[in-house]
Amino acid sequence: MPPDSIEAVICTFECTFCQSCASGILDNQCPNCGGNFSPRPIRPALLLGKYPASTKRVLKAGGCSANS
Repeated sequence: MPPDSIEAVICTFECTFCQSCASGILDNQCPNCGGNFSPRPIRPALLLGKYPASTKRVLKAGGCSANS
């Protein structure tokens, strides 16, 4: 999700999901750690050059499902 998206949510380990998936498919529980979600803070655009968002995408091997 773009760094300025207000639709992004994170868990305590900063796994990032869109609000729709987090509340729907995932039932507000992170499939990786089991924690809940909070709105992801927006990194100010002027700091993205110096502190860019990670480009490494980490995926759960089995994907996300309601039974994870």
